[in-house]
Amino acid sequence: MLALIGCPKLPPQITPYVYSRDELQRLLDATDWFTSRSNRLQGLTYRSLLLLLYATGLRVSEALGLCLADMDRAQRMLTVRESKFYKTRLVPIGEDAFQVLSRYVDRRCRELPMPHGASSALFASRSGRPLSYRRVLTVFHLVRAEAGIGCPPGEHRPPRLHDLRHTAAVHRVISWYQEGKDVQQLLPRLATYLGHVNIVSTQRYLHMTPELLHEASVRFAQYAALDACEENDDA
Repeated sequence: MLALIGCPKLPPQITPYVYSRDELQRLLDATDWFTSRSNRLQGLTYRSLLLLLYATGLRVSEALGLCLADMDRAQRMLTVRESKFYKTRLVPIGEDAFQVLSRYVDRRCRELPMPHGASSALFASRSGRPLSYRRVLTVFHLVRAEAGIGCPPGEHRPPRLHDLRHTAAVHRVISWYQEGKDVQQLLPRLATYLGHVNIVSTQRYLHMTPELLHEASVRFAQYAALDACEENDDA
């Protein structure tokens, strides 16, 4: 009888998605649609959240757990406290993302309640309380639909909010390739930045998109040409 039942089927593995820069811009633009009379800050809140997730590669739960005191404006730094592996880390913010986040924080402090002072939530609802994970996912589904981003070919699910983390990692590596930097030497830094325990977890994020594959191929061709020159010199 047990043999007839068989093993339970595992859920299909979710394929990570890397947003294009055009899709990222459409997501940010779509947040303007969610500004309401009851919460005029709602659109800017979600725009700032999406931009921060992409600019820093934070986990969604880490971003929602930030309080106002965790943002050091003088150092352009975020303190992420007791994340997935109970570690606290410092995360620098790029200039463009920092400017957007600073403008949001200024309005958040003026227009939304701060029930716990500087320890109040950075990303807050109109009551000043932290945004709930479930509410953020619901709004993101609406933003994604407004941006016209559906299921990729061959997939049964549309891209997720978490895929902004994958996108951040892949785009960073592509930039390093384009800048001529030693990617293998920099991967441990990326692992630390993302809050991974080891580099293996980071490597899982680096899916071979056409753009990443192209940059890796260009780098390989450069090394091959260099090796050929050295061989000719030795001949």
